[in-house]
Amino acid sequence: MHSILDKLGVGFIGSGFVAKFHALAMTGVRNAEIAAIYNVREGSARRLAGYVEELGIGKPKVYTDLRDMLSDRSVNAVWILNPNFARLDVVKVIAEESSQGKTDLIGVCCEKPLARNADEAEEMVRLVEKAGLIHGYLENQVFAPAVVRGKEAIWRYGAKYTGRPYLSRAAEEHGGPHSAWFWNPILSGGGVLLDMTCHSLEANRYLLIDPEKPKDSLKPITVQSMVASLKWGKDPYLSTLRSRYNVDYSVTPAEDYALTTVVYEDEDGELALAEARTSWSFIGPGLRLTFEVLGPEYSITINSLQQELNVFFSRNVKIPPTEEFVEKQAAEQGLMPIIPNEAITYGYQDEDRHMVECFLKREKPREDWNDGLLVVRLMMAAYLSAEEGKRIRFNPERLKGYRPQVAKGEWKPRSIVEEK
Repeated sequence: MHSILDKLGVGFIGSGFVAKFHALAMTGVRNAEIAAIYNVREGSARRLAGYVEELGIGKPKVYTDLRDMLSDRSVNAVWILNPNFARLDVVKVIAEESSQGKTDLIGVCCEKPLARNADEAEEMVRLVEKAGLIHGYLENQVFAPAVVRGKEAIWRYGAKYTGRPYLSRAAEEHGGPHSAWFWNPILSGGGVLLDMTCHSLEANRYLLIDPEKPKDSLKPITVQSMVASLKWGKDPYLSTLRSRYNVDYSVTPAEDYALTTVVYEDEDGELALAEARTSWSFIGPGLRLTFEVLGPEYSITINSLQQELNVFFSRNVKIPPTEEFVEKQAAEQGLMPIIPNEAITYGYQDEDRHMVECFLKREKPREDWNDGLLVVRLMMAAYLSAEEGKRIRFNPERLKGYRPQVAKGEWKPRSIVEEK
């Protein structure tokens, strides 16, 4: 039995882009501090540790050996923030050390997507539950204030008086990821569908689930998807990937656009449709998140780039490339939206606060690894649908052992026009 804690010591596994977001988010979380940071690249971990100290949310120790960090008695929970291809191995170490009593861990959180395929996700859930650890799935968009407030409004008033929502649309679009491994489908497990459709699928499901009923009251029935290479398989962008990331999309391409639809059925037999659209081929001010829900007599719309704050710089203002104003910022001149605090707007702060509070209370978070597993299964079904060129029944058993063509380096972009 763990003793009652007043403050949760959090260890970060990984110190890249998303770890910095979580560090910023922790400034708004009481009863927690970042106690340790692990990365085999010590310099990266030390840079993040310095940032954490500047923020005043801890003085984390830096580790280049994961087992050493896990044995640190000031670490009560870990946030898995490292690349997709390393997550299963990390969970194996966590489960082993925890099962042998070598840690003081209460719980473990993992960034999206939980894994690269259904088999990896299932194994991760099995390991962490066998070790007796509480688990949280870090899907920030279902904690975004606008999404949470929007759901509350439509279900409390619209659905109450006129019926459940029947359509949810969610999209995430930008010009492409930050790190080389994201672009390599053999390492990452896929392209934009795996990287970002995980967000949109879970946001749609969250918005369509009756808050008065359990999550499994809404069941996925069919999945249909199309994936395409619209931009990054052509020059000059093809050459940019080669020179910048050492990735050759003429040999092993990944999709930069995905459109996925899921049909759900509720306990009363009513159907609801979810549309998820994601893109690495969008050019605009920066990252754009959009959500829309339609019901019999109501609707909501959310657009992360429609902010109350904008800045204009003329052509005479010369600024080096930056992401000062919005994630994936694509320009430094003209009229640009400013998101005052992205960690709040995108849901990271409320997400981290929820996970910390649940771990301190020894309670199950409202997003856990079983949700992450379902999302991975839906994405694998989407890849399978795209490969077969048709709508398919959602059947988790069929996904066992399945690997998308893109993850095996076998996907052909022109397959979208071929007869199946």
